[in-house]
Amino acid sequence: MALLQISEPGLSPAPHQRKRAVGIDLGTTNSLVATVRSGDALTLPDESGEAMLPSVVRYRAGDAPQVGRDAKAMAAEDPLNTLLSVKRFMGRGLGDIKMLGTQLPYEFGPEDGGMPFIKTVQGLKSPVEVSADILRTLAQRGKESLGGELDGAVITVPAYFDEAQRQATKDAARLADINVLRLLNEPTAAAVAYGLDKAEEGVIAIYDLGGGTFDISVLRLSRGVFEVLATGGDSALGGDDFDHAIAEWIIAEADLSEQLSPSEQRTLLAISCHAKEQLSVETSVALKYGQWQGELNRQQLNELMDPLIERSIRACKRAIRDAGVSLDQIQNVVMVGGSTRTLRVRERVEAFFSQAPLLTIDPDRVVAIGAALQADILAGNKPDSDLLLLDVIPLSLGLETMGGLVEKVIARNTTIPVAKAQEFTTFKDGQTAMAIHVLQGERELVDDCRSLSRFELRGIPAMVAGAAHIRVTFQVDADGLLTVSAQEKSTGIESGVTVKPSYGLDDGTITRMLKDSYAFAKEDMSSRSLREQQVEAERVIEALVAALAADGEALLSAAEFSTLQAAVDSLRQCHNVGTADEITAEIERVGQLSEHFAALRMDVNIKKALAGHNLDELDK
Repeated sequence: MALLQISEPGLSPAPHQRKRAVGIDLGTTNSLVATVRSGDALTLPDESGEAMLPSVVRYRAGDAPQVGRDAKAMAAEDPLNTLLSVKRFMGRGLGDIKMLGTQLPYEFGPEDGGMPFIKTVQGLKSPVEVSADILRTLAQRGKESLGGELDGAVITVPAYFDEAQRQATKDAARLADINVLRLLNEPTAAAVAYGLDKAEEGVIAIYDLGGGTFDISVLRLSRGVFEVLATGGDSALGGDDFDHAIAEWIIAEADLSEQLSPSEQRTLLAISCHAKEQLSVETSVALKYGQWQGELNRQQLNELMDPLIERSIRACKRAIRDAGVSLDQIQNVVMVGGSTRTLRVRERVEAFFSQAPLLTIDPDRVVAIGAALQADILAGNKPDSDLLLLDVIPLSLGLETMGGLVEKVIARNTTIPVAKAQEFTTFKDGQTAMAIHVLQGERELVDDCRSLSRFELRGIPAMVAGAAHIRVTFQVDADGLLTVSAQEKSTGIESGVTVKPSYGLDDGTITRMLKDSYAFAKEDMSSRSLREQQVEAERVIEALVAALAADGEALLSAAEFSTLQAAVDSLRQCHNVGTADEITAEIERVGQLSEHFAALRMDVNIKKALAGHNLDELDK
């Protein structure tokens, strides 16, 4: 017999009524939705009893799109309208997207502000729209299972997703009419699913290798607080790349042309994926493609995958170093993602960490289960929960300063949510506006970092250079999304922007940014020092030229005037070709030569200020 909750007419339901909340794992290859029932988190199946939803959408003329297994079955037959692995396209530009070899198994339309659009029989479709169709299907499954509209959902994202990729995910949820309680990093969700939050304290590593992305996160647990110490990974590394490696091996073995049709590509990738999965349980597998027949054994597969797995191990080393811990301090290693089913991945991870990883929860479901547990808390169904999740940002955030330099405001691996502010000032006399250029990356120069957004602060009172005080505030919310504001302190005028880039970092750019920040550290500091001295030289030149124009002929002899003009020309030439040390020395020389002129100007200005006043007035 079912229990019914009764409320009197005109009264709201009892305050303990459970909210309908779900956790959604929007995956590259497969997606799931989960919820908490009677204290247990479980994934929700469809009408056929299948919990896993293939992340595939097929668009049909004059009909609703197919989502899931039925769409996946048509991948080779209707490749241009059947869209797979769109998570790899989220927050990226068309030029960033790389598939099998140099080919793309889709027809792309014109870019709109950087976002790629795929041509289908239903018109142009963006990765955000395709993801929205997948999310809509999962949300509908949640509504049917829970018996009503959803109050909210926690959607997981790779920890290494940048600003644009997170924003694209949130946009897809909005298109699907889903109230997002939080974007949660996938590794953190996995730790929650394993109940590691119940431990007293410890350091945990989450190795998350999915179909299209890889994350490594190092977390510290202390009395119910999950603090992400460091995160790393590769937003373009996953099981898809294993499939591509096998497909390229088949192309070479069969001496095939690399110019395959979209249908041939899909067929070849399906064969490759099946071979990869079979070799997790068998030592060799027979392959057939067209007229070619061959065999792939486990040792050959290992050789194909090792360079890709090594990329993930290198990311693990960086994350552990960034976290400030040693390998022997890591108490548990959690394996997440369908690609961790591959035996070679498990062998390499166990060898690196010198311990057997946790595998008791299905690696495909663990993220959705953790998301459901967090959604249950955020929806208010567990008011007594003391679980607190503290994630971090993957790359530093900052803004451009004079000379094309980057001033970092929030350093990478800073815990979020966070707000930080710094004060800046004007460069020129009478400056009434300031351009704010927001950047992301680890290098010292603007050209080496990723531009996120630009906006202007206008209405600054006209003052001498350096007198205005502009406070710029960076705020990163719990979802990892950034808002930047700027305020002139004397007037209170303010301007700001919610950073929403048109697309995200290209394949491997995040990893390259971090590697470059180490490799070019010395070079960057030299470049920064040079630009700083060049900016200072520009300031000195501009100020001295203005002073000479105003008072030079009145206060200086012809010889003195000529000497200072020559000093300005010498500094200008040194600015263009000199080293940082040479420019510094030249600035000091100009300063010494202009000391007498500066003193004369100060005397004149003091006399002007005192004119018409007596000592009695000054005493008052």
